[in-house]
Amino acid sequence: MGFSGKQVQALRRKLDGRQIRTREANGRELAYIEGWFAISEANRIFGFDGWSRETLEARCVLTRENRGTFMAVYTAKVRITVQVMGTTIVREGHGSAEGRGPSPGEVHDVALKAAETDGTKRALATFGRPFGLELYRQSRTPGRAKSLKVPSPAVQPTRFGLHPDDTTPIPRPSHYYGDRQTPVLHEQVSQFERRSVSIATTPSIAPATPDLEPGKVDKSVLALPEPKRRRDKWHLRFGASQPCLVCGRHPSDPHHLRFAQPRALGLKASDEFTVPLCRTHHRQLHRTGDEVSWWKGVNIDVLPAARALWEQTHPTEARPKYV
Repeated sequence: MGFSGKQVQALRRKLDGRQIRTREANGRELAYIEGWFAISEANRIFGFDGWSRETLEARCVLTRENRGTFMAVYTAKVRITVQVMGTTIVREGHGSAEGRGPSPGEVHDVALKAAETDGTKRALATFGRPFGLELYRQSRTPGRAKSLKVPSPAVQPTRFGLHPDDTTPIPRPSHYYGDRQTPVLHEQVSQFERRSVSIATTPSIAPATPDLEPGKVDKSVLALPEPKRRRDKWHLRFGASQPCLVCGRHPSDPHHLRFAQPRALGLKASDEFTVPLCRTHHRQLHRTGDEVSWWKGVNIDVLPAARALWEQTHPTEARPKYV
């Protein structure tokens, strides 16, 4: 074995449940880790220059277009090469992913990148627990997946405070993997350590809001915020019952304003940013490359219209902020 003692120790440690995500697929709940976290762990354990990734094969297995919406499915074969103490270790993994959207170029690009990321995670999983190897066990029960995906309401206080998302190579010890699991008594620590304990016992990184699921935090108030994407099926049905914003015809589709929030992989804008459009204008808008110019062309200030619709279904809430 070419790995050092610290690397072997890191590869044997269990995956933190807070890094496990879940999604519904074909009626099943699947557990996974995000691609950025797998790469971060590889950098931490193997070193920034101690491993490399190579896409051996990438193939488009399906492409389709339906009413201005494109879909593409890609498969990819990825090879991971790790250099440790003069030894070369090679692992391979296959991945697949699909992309959907109004732009064929963007759809193929998203599907290809996602397939390569999936293959990378599967190849890294062969190295052990930190890369989610346990998640591929077929006998794992759904109840266990749910217990892993919900983070603890309070972080266990440790001598070193909160997890610093350390991506430094393994020679530098990681604070997150400290063995101490019990609270530190104030009488037994110095003034400096007492401050660390007070930080570590903070219930969560950001305050939770009533419309979030239990155990979740509002990422829109973090130092590097993420846009809040609210979902309300009743509001979408209400929007579909309204006449088309352009021609006044029925029936209408609830259209999400893509420019209202930054784009995210596989995520639409918040339901706050929806307006009713008939099928003809909805299809015409999805075929255009510049949505802002399209709305200017029909002489409609669409953001206030979306805000007015949201206030009709949520009259007791404060007005959402439109950028």
